[in-house]
Amino acid sequence: MVSRQAQAGRNLRQMAVDALRKAITTGTFPPGTHLGEVQVSDQLGISRGTLREALRELQQEGLVSYGDRGRVAVRQIDEKDIINTFTVRAALEAVAGETLAASYYREQHCRSLRAAVDDMAAAAQVSLEAQIEADLAFHELLCELTGNDALLRSWKLLEGSIRMCIMYRGLERALSNMSADRHLEIVTAIESGDPVKTQTVIQDHMVATAQELLFGTVRSRRPIDILGGARPAERGERPEKPA
Repeated sequence: MVSRQAQAGRNLRQMAVDALRKAITTGTFPPGTHLGEVQVSDQLGISRGTLREALRELQQEGLVSYGDRGRVAVRQIDEKDIINTFTVRAALEAVAGETLAASYYREQHCRSLRAAVDDMAAAAQVSLEAQIEADLAFHELLCELTGNDALLRSWKLLEGSIRMCIMYRGLERALSNMSADRHLEIVTAIESGDPVKTQTVIQDHMVATAQELLFGTVRSRRPIDILGGARPAERGERPEKPA
């Protein structure tokens, strides 16, 4: 049985994690911000030990990094980090979409996804933070509904990096990628029952999102390649199996 003291310690650590994550993902602590133990622990009203535990958890999420002499700062990312993150993300979510499109429970899954899209539309009327969380909740649900625990764990390990990508050039760029209509296209593709079509829609969604984060509305740039140079079904055909 967990003691009350141990449970209280866990609760304090989780409160610290949640508060710091919110500060980072909403820009209160921009990338590169030094998170001094004394200042932050006093600000949150927790011990330095609890703060260190919270920061270790955020490091695992990819939100903070450790430098010389143990100095902790909000992680800074570059274009390569975004391309790498979205390369992996596109692969994971394309597998999730294909799986759901081929599922016997496709209609049930799509009802859940449509409800998540409705949550996104509602969040847009609430706050910036609510929009970010609703967007991430949709994509997490996409993976969760597959019933593939390994896929879901892989996506959640990537979540911190996704959050940092959102902050890369300011939230205004990121918000254009969080519209309910854009995500409804994914649900519609899954409803079609066509795994190849669904894969293409999700991959295109990821390319457009990464492109917007990197270059904004500039369309003169050549589209980035996060798909490894190939799509399994560019002409609506499945790839042939090797002989």
